[in-house]
Amino acid sequence: MVSRVRVWLNRTYAENVFFMDQLRRNPSDRAVEIHATHGDPDSPVLAAADTAELEPEGLSPAAYVEYALTQCERRGIDVFVPRLHQSAIVAHRADFEAAGTALLAPPPEAVAVFEDKVVAYQAVESIGVPVPPWWRARDANELLTAVEELERLGHRACFKPASGAGGVGFRMITREPFSLSQLKGFPSPEVPLDQVLESLRRSEEPVDWLVMPRLEQPEVSVDCLTGSDNRVRLAIGRTKHGRRRGFTLHERWLEPARRIAEGFGLHHLSNIQFRMLGDQPVLMDVNTRPAGGLHQLSLCGVNVPWAAVRLALGDDPGQIGPPFLGQDYTVVSAPRPLLPVTVPRQRTGPATVTGTLDALPAPATTVEARAASGALQ
Repeated sequence: MVSRVRVWLNRTYAENVFFMDQLRRNPSDRAVEIHATHGDPDSPVLAAADTAELEPEGLSPAAYVEYALTQCERRGIDVFVPRLHQSAIVAHRADFEAAGTALLAPPPEAVAVFEDKVVAYQAVESIGVPVPPWWRARDANELLTAVEELERLGHRACFKPASGAGGVGFRMITREPFSLSQLKGFPSPEVPLDQVLESLRRSEEPVDWLVMPRLEQPEVSVDCLTGSDNRVRLAIGRTKHGRRRGFTLHERWLEPARRIAEGFGLHHLSNIQFRMLGDQPVLMDVNTRPAGGLHQLSLCGVNVPWAAVRLALGDDPGQIGPPFLGQDYTVVSAPRPLLPVTVPRQRTGPATVTGTLDALPAPATTVEARAASGALQ
């Protein structure tokens, strides 16, 4: 009898409830039990897991590694998918392997390259992948110099933190003064240049920003699955243009993504994002973790989370290509159960819960999570 696989996701995105769904619906019909931890008791991943715990707050990276090792030993974790403190965790891969846990994450050298967007752009440019023009700004003078040079080249300037995930901290520079027009409708990412400069000059808080042109659509996120031999097993692009989403296998996107994944050893799951600068695709960002939208590849007939778990366990799935490309789609909000507010509880299911959260039915409270249209594989 084939044993169950025990997978742990730590402090991950709400969308990964779909990642968890796909693991359970795997084509190998293998029993999967999922452990989840989070700092937010209202995270839907806690309600979706078989066992769950709230994470302790305020741990240093080193202390978090100790906490994670204890979780793996106590819970019998076979595969750990780390998001929080990924760089510290992968530096202790041997310790996790000694505990019987495989890490579904790249080696520390690869993670280090892509923690800092400036270092990442320099490294990627060195292997011939196009990147947008960029400047690093740590004060008002450096920001003004970068904005003026971008405007001289005919670009609209924007900035974002040199390290960080998602769109957190992204802003677009405008020369227009603040006015009532900016208080109408929904909040905008636009910020007047004079206000940003004034804030920088008054503040003693350091900043570290990457300043670059505003890139144009389409945005293409290439999800890659790469083995420890640095060979890509799967690469599929997810396209985004406004509300419309779709898929692509065009080499103008996949070839540079493979070059990055293989060249820097982005083992297991990574997500490499491109946008347009004029008529040329350029790198926007590299994530050394599964993308929140990875589950959308189920619309192409592939179960990528399960293939990644197989690879982490040493069961190489070989080259994977989608049997078809799904039709264009959009994403909508859908309700997911939450745990009770007063007494943390667990979703119903066959697993026995022996942690902080009790095995009791989830209440009717719901949370909105992003879901692709169509059934998950």
